Amino acid sequence: MLCGLDEGAGVFSKLLLCAVCLTSAMQTYQIHRGAGAGFLLQALAPLLESAAPFAAHLGLGWLPGSPDDAWVSMAVGLSLLAFAFHWLSGDHCTANILLGGVLLVAASSGYLREEGQAVVAHSVTMVASITILIVSIFTGNAYGIAGSLLAGTAGLLAGTEPQRLLMLWKRDALCGLMAVANLTWRWGLRVQHQELESVGLLAETFD
Repeated sequence: MLCGLDEGAGVFSKLLLCAVCLTSAMQTYQIHRGAGAGFLLQALAPLLESAAPFAAHLGLGWLPGSPDDAWVSMAVGLSLLAFAFHWLSGDHCTANILLGGVLLVAASSGYLREEGQAVVAHSVTMVASITILIVSIFTGNAYGIAGSLLAGTAGLLAGTEPQRLLMLWKRDALCGLMAVANLTWRWGLRVQHQELESVGLLAETFD
């Protein structure tokens, strides 16, 4: 019974993260292409993992890649979100540095061992969360601040020893936490874009 509940919770948490990221990608694509791509990349890993049991029941014999490989799409996706926040705030230099650094690490992922991949994934999550937090504080973006704190909490909990959080497997609980974080980031990007548009309209008025 407990095993069945754990399996159901695992599938639900992955589908929740996937649904949030896919809808966020569709709603932020027009705001910033990088943000849309970042949400889309974050949706890929849980989508493939949640689809595996259904494929097995249908006898398709399809299995996704190793769960350890998912860190690349998650890392690049988070970096693209940080890129979008910095770009919209006008800090293009920091945006390019963040994205370029993560792309270099992702390109060399084949040379990293499992421990190295875990360290890099944890570091990217924390760096993306902290940089978005800094930008959001200076721009007064409450949604960006909340999303950064949620993602940072998920990054910290990922490095802890307990395997269960709130009666769920830690991996499933972190998926739910990241789903909420991405949802608030989506709202944060919309707020930042609206403020950018209002500033542009104000400048046109004075011109």
